[in-house]
Amino acid sequence: MSPDQRRVTRVVIVDDHRIFRVGVRAELAEVAPGVEVVGEAPTVDAAVVEIQRARPDVVLLDVHLPGGQGRGGSDVIRGCAGLTSEAGQPVRFLARSVSDAAEDVIAVIRAGARGYVTKTISGGDLGTAIRRVAEGDAVFSPRLAGFVLDAFGAAAGEVAEVDEELDRLSTREREVMRLIARGYQYKEVAKELFISIKTVETHVSSVLRKLQLSSRHELTAWAMDRRLL
Repeated sequence: MSPDQRRVTRVVIVDDHRIFRVGVRAELAEVAPGVEVVGEAPTVDAAVVEIQRARPDVVLLDVHLPGGQGRGGSDVIRGCAGLTSEAGQPVRFLARSVSDAAEDVIAVIRAGARGYVTKTISGGDLGTAIRRVAEGDAVFSPRLAGFVLDAFGAAAGEVAEVDEELDRLSTREREVMRLIARGYQYKEVAKELFISIKTVETHVSSVLRKLQLSSRHELTAWAMDRRLL
């Protein structure tokens, strides 16, 4: 077992259906070793209180919730702005919903969620997504990532014209940068762009050097600041 698998990722589940919370808790316990559910809540207001109490690494967040200002999961994220986990990292949010509507995806990402998956995801894949979000990755299925790219495409184009840092990157480096910042693994980037894993590694090293960054987490934050995701 790798060190990453041994490290515990603490999670709070937020969903207004108790049967769903119980089911997710049980499934994660069975198929996602190293993911520990430390709390749960059914409404916006209860979620904010519980997250502030538990200070988890990741909040598994339903998009549509009662309470708050009527914006569901987005209200939870805003209510926990600036909160850090017990490990001292920002509390991160992974949205999970039956909806794959573009407006739902975009709203919760604008609020600050690090990823969005639908409730058809398997327990094992959900555990992996939780761990990746805890590490700072952005996690989306390709379809949902497309919504985000489409939504921010115009802004990204405007930034590309005036951002001197972005202009340092070649076209291929930009393609690799966006995929890595969205949470793709090296082998996934290689498959997507039809290049070798070694070439991906070379491009990532070049991107980090040109942008004066030290990790993919910093790269994700850099890209999100420029609305490139």
